[in-house]
Amino acid sequence: MWRNIASTALSFFVVLLIAFGGLIAWGQKQYSAPGPLASAICLKVPSGSSFRTISKTLSAQGAVSSDSILRIGANYGGRAQDLKAGSFLVPEGASMAEIVDIVTRGGATRAEFTPEAEQIPASYLRMRDSADTRYRIAVAEGATVWQIANALSQADFLEGDAAELPPEGMLAPDSYEVRAGDKVADVLERMRAEQQGRLDAAWANRAGDLPYDTPEEALIMASIVEKETGIATERKQVASVFVNRLRRGMRLQTDPSVIYGLTHGEGSLGRGLRQSELRGDTPYNTYVNAGLPPTPIANPGLDAIEAAMNPATTEYLYFVAKTLNPADGHVFAATLNEHNRNVAKLRALEAQQ
Repeated sequence: MWRNIASTALSFFVVLLIAFGGLIAWGQKQYSAPGPLASAICLKVPSGSSFRTISKTLSAQGAVSSDSILRIGANYGGRAQDLKAGSFLVPEGASMAEIVDIVTRGGATRAEFTPEAEQIPASYLRMRDSADTRYRIAVAEGATVWQIANALSQADFLEGDAAELPPEGMLAPDSYEVRAGDKVADVLERMRAEQQGRLDAAWANRAGDLPYDTPEEALIMASIVEKETGIATERKQVASVFVNRLRRGMRLQTDPSVIYGLTHGEGSLGRGLRQSELRGDTPYNTYVNAGLPPTPIANPGLDAIEAAMNPATTEYLYFVAKTLNPADGHVFAATLNEHNRNVAKLRALEAQQ
């Protein structure tokens, strides 16, 4: 009897294994098969989004047949933590595997290209030529005014150029809907007005003991915070470091400001800073000059603005990257000895690489 029961149980277990294997194979096929999207869509991924949120958005837009399979596939492939913020072109018929690749790899697969490119995506051309097409422009946090204006001037659905650039820092990073034929100058004005509103609101709710006296100075601090960290949860800590340094009369010693003094916000440096550049006497060299640089060094997002207006209360005076992966954030220190130990740990990681 027990032998029969054991035999039956074993047979049942084998059947379960076969069924489970078949389920996995079916899921893999669904994940890699062409998707149900009939026409290309522009998918917006806000900063801080999770794959669960985005998978449900894609399901609601008819881009995937199963949001659960999309999440399982992303997790199984180790891609769920690589989700990028921005706006992405999802082509018609894209498989779940292709969509995951699009929203995790960033630049190479995003809905971005230059008009001079030899091959413009056919899906974009079809959408551009449709009378019903609406456009949405995504402005990344930390971009400079020149970079934004230059990109807008190359958009073939906008008209004109920026006759006069707004002051640095005064364009709000966000997503903006525009229509074909809108003027570049008008779009920039919308961005400027939005940033002014954010700045005014944050200034009205600022902490009472800040070491800067005007909203414009606070915006400079916000731009430094924006360029120093892309992690929203540590922006107030980064702001506290620079606020504490200003209060003690210490130089800010922030590399992004030095770089801005070299590039003037027109493109990236493309290499590390040289020792001669760290000693160079430009208005933006915060290793040489005390206090804030003369202008913002980028367009900060709302989180960075609020961090500059209400920094965390800490004793920190230093910070350095935890690892060689920027996504791991920074480690903070209140003393130079502690900071030097943290730097030594990072240098050891660099040596291992």
